[in-house]
Amino acid sequence: MTENAAPKSTKNLFGIETNPSHVMPAKLSLDSRFKFRCYPGVGCFTACCGNINITLTPFDILRLRRHLNMAAPEFLHQYTVPQYLEKTDMPGVKIKLNEQGRCPFVTPDGCTVYPSRPTTCRYYPVGMANFHERPDDEKTEDARDEQFFFLVKEPHCKGHEEAKEWSIREWREDQGVDICDEMNRDWMALVMRRKSFGIQATLSEKAQRMFFMASTDLDQFRRFVLESSFLDTYEVDPEELERIREDDVALMKFSFRYLASSLFGTNDLTIKQEKIKVKAAEIKKKQAEAEKNADSTYEELKALRDNMLAELSGKQKKR
Repeated sequence: MTENAAPKSTKNLFGIETNPSHVMPAKLSLDSRFKFRCYPGVGCFTACCGNINITLTPFDILRLRRHLNMAAPEFLHQYTVPQYLEKTDMPGVKIKLNEQGRCPFVTPDGCTVYPSRPTTCRYYPVGMANFHERPDDEKTEDARDEQFFFLVKEPHCKGHEEAKEWSIREWREDQGVDICDEMNRDWMALVMRRKSFGIQATLSEKAQRMFFMASTDLDQFRRFVLESSFLDTYEVDPEELERIREDDVALMKFSFRYLASSLFGTNDLTIKQEKIKVKAAEIKKKQAEAEKNADSTYEELKALRDNMLAELSGKQKKR
């Protein structure tokens, strides 16, 4: 078995690569067919595991942490580096490559975390494009989505020369992509929504920290929900609350709803009425104080003007 040198191109989320010359110029559907097989006997085995950009979704992080039996801070420090997600100011992480520019989990014998490998790895050599277009009327919540698939053919890859034939649907099922897409869908929707706002809008530093915490460290997010004033602010169904106490997947999905609500003002979570009343009272109080200060400032300016006019009149009489 030989191990070829890794290609120079890099692949982004779900196998979309930065070198368009390797992307076949055809939109594929779930029923489109292609030939491909990857196995230890293929001449390029593991060559695709170098010089890559593997963005990790929250579900990827959860599965890898479980596989490695590591706490989030330890995993993030040892195996990831921070990055901004594609064309946004949303902070995320990607796999930290080793000194040879290769994935730290790959060996000449294959992937050591294969059952829990990231979504990007499962998709390859298929790529998925998911466009989320903001409507012309920005007051509406609806948006137009287009999703299709494409094939990535890199020069080093011998898997395309194999006789095994798949449909995109069959490949996704075989690689366990469907469950990944289901788990990643709401998180991806957040990223696509952020991209649709363009560079003219920015996330505050506080919002960025919250997005990063909820996306990468579920244990910390659970403490935020259960040990802060969160439950005093938001309505959370008792049954759902019990689930997120123990179930990481339920907590992860809940975090997506929270992020949608807190970052984009959706109706995914409901603020308690008493909190709304308190906030309204605070706003009303601030408005009253502002009006009072404005009245006081006006009277001070009026008095200053009258004094100036009186002084000017006195000087004119002396002449």
